[in-house]
Amino acid sequence: MEPQNTPGIVSTSTYSILHNDKIGRYMVANKDLEPGEEILSETPFVVGPKASTYPLCLSCYTSWPQGPEQSLCSRCSWPVCNEDCANAAVHKDYECPIFAAVGEKFNVSAALEEANVTSVPQLECVTPLRLLLAAEKFPERWEKEVKIMEAHNQKRCVKKQWKTDHVNIVAYLRDRLKLDRFSDEMIQTACGILEINSHEIKTPMGFSARALYPTVAVMSHNCVSNTSHSVCTSDYKVVLRTTLKVPKGKELFGSYTHSLLPTLMRRENLLEGKHFSCACARCSDPTELGTHMSSLKCNKCDNGVVLSLDSLDAESSWKCTHCEFTTSGAAVKKVFDVINTEVEAAETYNSLDGGDAVHIRENVMKKYHSVLHPRHAFLTILRMSLSQLYGRVEEYNLDDLPDIVLEHKIDICRLLLQVLDVIEPGYTRARALTLYELHAPLLFIAKSQWNAGVIDEAALKSKMTEAASILKEAVTILNFEPSDTMEGQLAVVAKESLTQLEESINNL
Repeated sequence: MEPQNTPGIVSTSTYSILHNDKIGRYMVANKDLEPGEEILSETPFVVGPKASTYPLCLSCYTSWPQGPEQSLCSRCSWPVCNEDCANAAVHKDYECPIFAAVGEKFNVSAALEEANVTSVPQLECVTPLRLLLAAEKFPERWEKEVKIMEAHNQKRCVKKQWKTDHVNIVAYLRDRLKLDRFSDEMIQTACGILEINSHEIKTPMGFSARALYPTVAVMSHNCVSNTSHSVCTSDYKVVLRTTLKVPKGKELFGSYTHSLLPTLMRRENLLEGKHFSCACARCSDPTELGTHMSSLKCNKCDNGVVLSLDSLDAESSWKCTHCEFTTSGAAVKKVFDVINTEVEAAETYNSLDGGDAVHIRENVMKKYHSVLHPRHAFLTILRMSLSQLYGRVEEYNLDDLPDIVLEHKIDICRLLLQVLDVIEPGYTRARALTLYELHAPLLFIAKSQWNAGVIDEAALKSKMTEAASILKEAVTILNFEPSDTMEGQLAVVAKESLTQLEESINNL
């Protein structure tokens, strides 16, 4: 879709914010932008717990309690880690005096009940309350940047979440906290603004929270975006940059959903959470731009691939490309739901689980190998994790991996890149991490072959040069990441590895 340009609402050297009646506000490049070029940086208007959250510290968002002692703020009796967290401005200057004034204490026993350990209703009010209080503290910024953000109240008011928000947030703020200066509509609007526009962020300890970036949120969604944003964990400042070359006047896109999901699930998530039906080029193409991330293998013939006849219609029939086999959209949805449940369960295992983290993922991939296209989204998700687990977990340390497992890791990375080059092209974190994971097994295999006399020194140098080229691209992308993030720290390691590798090549 090419929006019709109208006079700019905001215009800077790198971008303009425009408006039309069809999509509302959107962002375009104000000049030819090169890959990796910074578009803007922005501090959040508000930061707080996610909508459905486990018990956590209201300052640093660390899971709470950290030990047997249940630390509570001395002023308001809500969860914090310690006095430093209790005195942090994000808590002390926002909800703390509100809770203290009416004597509304945190219900510790309810929060720690088994039914609530993954979602505490009493914590639902915190971030909307912070947004409403920030509107009072910063009225000019609220009027110019935040109040005009889409809340989709008309669409949300018929959803179950609206009723839940009314009980846990609207009624709680107005009745229990005596904040009747905020109307029902204003509180629901705050909930909607956060639901539609906030971004998930990571804390220095790796915990999740959400932040509202009014300018970054202006960008329209596309399932193949041309931008990437990085968040500093120290102050949650966001930096938005291009991942591809974007010509002057072309629209800048972000992604509102997980790019590795199949079309059925991406569109369902966007409709449910963001209240629109995506019809981008990727969603409109049953082959997902040739990646086949939604495609199934036909069990009635040898070479057939089962595709949706209309990928913008969840109820559309699916048909084999080689035989007459057809099935319903509902049947495919059931298959996806079953497999997705198993993938999500497998993805909960991490490096601390040792070899199990590898075995469980490999078993799920093997189980559905004959059902899913080799580049299917579910297999891609599992490969993304496996690419980083092989070489880093007990039983699978890189130095100990036999050549056959190194070759397997190489195959995993190359299959990943086939997908990422289409759906996350250019200077994206996912590509950088995959390139980084690919270079090491290539080097190990090359040295193993040289030691065994399979290749000569010229071939060794050629293979090392290939690995160096791959690593160099990874370094180029990772260099854009903030130094206090995992990717930023990996950039330092990758640069050192590249220097050593180039020296080794020169010494051959």
